Amino acid sequence: MTSNFLNIESVSDEMKNKVKQTLKFRTGKFVWRIKFSSPLNPATVNNRNLYVTSINQVPLKTQIRYDSVNRYIEIEPLEAYTENESYILTITKNVKSAGGKNLKKDVQVQFKL
Repeated sequence: MTSNFLNIESVSDEMKNKVKQTLKFRTGKFVWRIKFSSPLNPATVNNRNLYVTSINQVPLKTQIRYDSVNRYIEIEPLEAYTENESYILTITKNVKSAGGKNLKKDVQVQFKL
């Protein structure tokens, strides 16, 4: 039995070695946690700059939280993912650090339950 509950189908090139899976159990409503190396501008942490869509670009309703102490964002779906359907997590370059610097490129992770 495989220990991976999520099938990561593709990742933006520069992020391949940074996407890790630490799921302990399978759920259709798992939360993405994205860790940053520096504090973020909270005004840029929103559902326009971070979002999940189906492979057909249909947006999934999500709740986004920013933990400024630990410097991570959580993206929680408000509806369950459909098994065997591909989704894309997108983090746009419009996410900015507290110092005003944008991410260099958009980051995308394509995944399937």
